[in-house]
Amino acid sequence: MQAEPIRVLVTGAAGQIAYSLLYSIAKGDVFGKDQPIILVLLDIPPMLPVLDGVVMELQDCALPLLREVIPTDKVEVGFKDLDAAILVGSMPRKEGMERKDLLKANVAIFKTQGAALDKYAKKTVKVKEPAEKRKKQPREAFTAQTFLTFNDSAAVSVPHPQVAMRCGVSSDKVKNVIIWGNHSSTQYPDVHHAKVNVHGSETAAYDAVKDEAWLRGDFISTVQLRGAAVIKARKLSSAMSAAKAICDHMRDIWFGTKEGEFISMGVYAGGNSYGIPEDLIYSFPVQIKNKTWKVFDGLPINDFSRAKMDATAAELVEERDTAMDFLSQ
Repeated sequence: MQAEPIRVLVTGAAGQIAYSLLYSIAKGDVFGKDQPIILVLLDIPPMLPVLDGVVMELQDCALPLLREVIPTDKVEVGFKDLDAAILVGSMPRKEGMERKDLLKANVAIFKTQGAALDKYAKKTVKVKEPAEKRKKQPREAFTAQTFLTFNDSAAVSVPHPQVAMRCGVSSDKVKNVIIWGNHSSTQYPDVHHAKVNVHGSETAAYDAVKDEAWLRGDFISTVQLRGAAVIKARKLSSAMSAAKAICDHMRDIWFGTKEGEFISMGVYAGGNSYGIPEDLIYSFPVQIKNKTWKVFDGLPINDFSRAKMDATAAELVEERDTAMDFLSQ
């Protein structure tokens, strides 16, 4: 007997990231090949004609798991009884913009989404991207996407050398790369605990790469500035790779992480063992079981990593304070 459909919201559903994302969700790449889906597509009123076209395309794909598509511009419809919410909708980053530039523009969107989740969604909803603090849903419900950067550092969808390509292996042979901190130019891709499977044998990433200068230099800066590089080349922000990252993120939330492995997600820092200020959303290594994440504690941190982790935490503290100022206005 087939499972009951789950209700999945995608905001910004007429945008370019959603255009790459919706097909993967609807055909079962995220929530499973036997899980029927009701897709709720939310966007602003001027985008409703575009949403109608997206609905037609989804219908024309004839996807057996897709039971219903609901386009709407109303939050009370979009957030009602959700099992999962993928909050893509926001002002996109443009060339020359830093994350701080986006805060003021997007804080009103996040505030509205947070209130709607409280009022209309299931208490058990799983959310990709945190908005403001919510009252009803537990903090464990919310994660922020650092998979895109995690995938970058493991050489997934990256056209230039990263860890896997540097070692001459496929990306699935690299595991336990960590992204610490903010999804910005201060994020810290850390391979001190990563493993690379070379010719059937797992090797520490530093030993597999055999180039410490690259790992502590160009590798880090390339990952940190990847988003800006894509914008410079495309004149648009990442879409295809962002959609793939979202799918990876939600699938691991839904099905859990592999034994002995951790992934990177931006989560609430409360109770962390790494000395990060607790009232932040910060990317840590996490393991996931029964749709619940847990920070992977106890990894040794050397002085090089400590400095990088603290620097990205300091930026997040500044951004948090700025966002709270906007929210209070």
